[in-house]
Amino acid sequence: MKSRAKVLWWVGVTLAVAAALAWWQRGPLTVALMSRQVNAMTALADPLASMRDGLHVGLCGAGSPFPDDKRSGPCTVIVAGKRMFVFDSGSGSARNISRMRLNAGQIEALFFTHYHSDHIDGLGELMLQRWIQRTAKEPLPIHGPTGLDKVLQGFNEAYTLDKGYRTAHHGEAVAPPEGFGGKALMFELPPDTGRKVLVSEPDLEIVAFAVEHTPVSPAVGYRIRYKDRSVVLSGDTKKTASVAREAKGVDLLVHEALSPVLLSILEQGFNGAGRKNLSRIMHDVLDYHTTPEEAAEIAQGAGVKALVLNHIVPPLPSSGLDPVFLERAGQIYGGPLRIGADGDWFSLLTGSRAVEMGRRP
Repeated sequence: MKSRAKVLWWVGVTLAVAAALAWWQRGPLTVALMSRQVNAMTALADPLASMRDGLHVGLCGAGSPFPDDKRSGPCTVIVAGKRMFVFDSGSGSARNISRMRLNAGQIEALFFTHYHSDHIDGLGELMLQRWIQRTAKEPLPIHGPTGLDKVLQGFNEAYTLDKGYRTAHHGEAVAPPEGFGGKALMFELPPDTGRKVLVSEPDLEIVAFAVEHTPVSPAVGYRIRYKDRSVVLSGDTKKTASVAREAKGVDLLVHEALSPVLLSILEQGFNGAGRKNLSRIMHDVLDYHTTPEEAAEIAQGAGVKALVLNHIVPPLPSSGLDPVFLERAGQIYGGPLRIGADGDWFSLLTGSRAVEMGRRP
């Protein structure tokens, strides 16, 4: 027993000394750890090069205007082969793209679903990061429905002074003035079909289609096909036949979702606190969004292989709220169903029918 006690005493002393040394050297140790992380990041100057061939979908923003630690403003990144596109640019989108170890300089184009503030308020930072990281000599191509010219004019004007500062400080070799900002590629949907092909190539097709988000008009969703894989992004909409039509047989449907049950709790809380305007807003938003059960009905009817819910309203700070949020969605839709969060990553590899679900990095 004495021998065992002596061994334990020496173990305790050794651990205490090690802990003291670690505390004393915490600065150098942390710097060394940071260096390793930086080296890992700089090794990803071209993260697309190592991706397997397919259609990859990342949530760079799965939230709404609500403050949410898990979900920033709406943003979806699409990697088709070795080409990267972004759909909507809510607050935090540029930072989340970086956190996902993607290079904003590789963004080929941006697409907007509509111009609610939570879908556009990260545009300035996204354009700036793409400009500097790419050393871009041409503005970012931005596709969007009618009204895009006004939105983009405002952002370009707001960042004009910053453009001058960056070029003056870093030089034209780093910040070429001609590459600043964005270029509006505005489109109108034909009234007879309500859809428009924006990109048409043998291996890539991007289609915009009308959705119902009145009084927001126009508002669109997108269907993206790369080789033999496909995804539909609903944008903000109430349950709409056009989403079901475009989602027919696709591999992945990323659909917005709002819980009336949880939102009613907020409505009552704001009302009780005398915050009548916010209480009214909680009630008003019910008529132009989709419930998880309705999204599940669309996915089941369209025969999609997997359903991801995004633009989550209201926030879900605890996983215990997930079943309440979903209600019967899991019984209605028989395939894989996920409540999206920032950093979620879905891979649809060519030549496969699987939908791989994970996180990035």
